[in-house]
Amino acid sequence: MSKGAAGVAAAKAAALAAARPAPTVLKSGIGEVVYRPSFGTEPMSRRGFFGWLSIGWITFTAAMGGFLTAATRFMFPNVLFEPPSTFKAGNPNDYVVGQVDERWKEAYGVWLVRTETGFYALSTTCTHLGCTPNWLAAENKFKCPCHGSGFYPTGINFEGPAPRPLERYRIAMTDDGQLFIDKNMKFQQEKGQWESPGAFLDYTA
Repeated sequence: MSKGAAGVAAAKAAALAAARPAPTVLKSGIGEVVYRPSFGTEPMSRRGFFGWLSIGWITFTAAMGGFLTAATRFMFPNVLFEPPSTFKAGNPNDYVVGQVDERWKEAYGVWLVRTETGFYALSTTCTHLGCTPNWLAAENKFKCPCHGSGFYPTGINFEGPAPRPLERYRIAMTDDGQLFIDKNMKFQQEKGQWESPGAFLDYTA
């Protein structure tokens, strides 16, 4: 090794020794104990400690939030609330002969129609793809806004892609003289069910 190279190596060794923390000598009853700190390690500062503490707390809070959300969904699952399938529709004399009444359309999906001889209850669900038709009084028909199906006030289909008439629901009279609609029982015209008891309520008062 040349003298120049030896000098450079000696200088590097001296710089490394100067940077290394000095050993701590502890005296005990047996002898001296020398503690040599690892090179490059420094004690954590107060700011660093609280920084790591904050990160740990944020992580813990996020984990607990996710756990509580999952627990809440488990305890209170998503439930689809549907309107009751039966309801009272009031006094028959509250309805006008020859008119389609829409007062129960939004709440129960039912049109009530009074004729000169009685009542029938029509479903507001189009028989094509399940959309809700609109009652067009000026044109005296139900018209579906989705694909153009048209129905007479009786529920019979006459235009558009709807393959069959609107369905009827069971209608009856309660003991206290109110109209009673039961959506659990449906009547389909194409099956001859409109002639079945419950598909039409005789009323001439």
